[in-house]
Amino acid sequence: MATDRTNQQIKLRDGRMLGYAEYGNPDGKPVFCLHGFPGSRLDWTYFSDACRPEDLNARIIVADRPGMGLSDFKSGRKLLDWPDDMVELSDALQLDRFALLGISGGGPWAAACTYKIPERLTGTVIISGMGPSEAPNVKEGTSWTFPGKSSVIRKLILRLTAMGIKKRPDRIESQMIDAFKGPDKALFLDKPELAKKIIDSWREAFRSGIAGVHHEAALYTRPWQFRLQDIPVEVHLWHGEQDDNVPISVGRYVADAIPKCHATFVENEGHFSLPHKYLQEYLSVLVA
Repeated sequence: MATDRTNQQIKLRDGRMLGYAEYGNPDGKPVFCLHGFPGSRLDWTYFSDACRPEDLNARIIVADRPGMGLSDFKSGRKLLDWPDDMVELSDALQLDRFALLGISGGGPWAAACTYKIPERLTGTVIISGMGPSEAPNVKEGTSWTFPGKSSVIRKLILRLTAMGIKKRPDRIESQMIDAFKGPDKALFLDKPELAKKIIDSWREAFRSGIAGVHHEAALYTRPWQFRLQDIPVEVHLWHGEQDDNVPISVGRYVADAIPKCHATFVENEGHFSLPHKYLQEYLSVLVA
């Protein structure tokens, strides 16, 4: 019988359960993929037709952040708490070092890990990553729909979203595709099954309710507890110039702030089309 690698858990030192999934070669070079917002360990399924990690000898590990998927909620958690969870997971998997791939809402968490535990990392790639609250035009992107609201309104939006995903996922998928523009809209019209995969991951994010997603939404609006300028190692960053979820100005701000950042801005790509089309290139950097 094949082992289920998508519904795994470990118990952390503080008693919380941390859920994670694995994809690709079990003996390959480890790459921790940090999922989007909202999202879960199922985010990687979105890329299943874009790249086979086995072909690059990559072992992809995607952990649910606290309160999402199979991971227990952590009251009062902060951005710099997540690297500690990553270290515990890597220790449990007997991995001394690993690479990081932060996509969209996973960008801030990748930056936090690169700042706090650089000695454990073999490389960091940030794609279409969200930025700190002081970045120019940061609240213009649709990824700030939840974080840009008051706590009361945010909770209402999240409850309605979770309810809609549970009762009428097809309607949420249609609304999502209708809202897209430019290269993202073209991608989802060509591959409508991608919308279902995103909704499936969102459903998992709300598995235990809205608390985890709501807490994380608030974190995106607060200071990051560290300066991007203090990240001591190299970071590779890609951002689409037609990104409607995280404006290109945010990507340029992050790239300028990180001292050893190798940035690539792609003219005709959006928030979702960029990671989907160029995933093999990103992974190649991390497993080289």
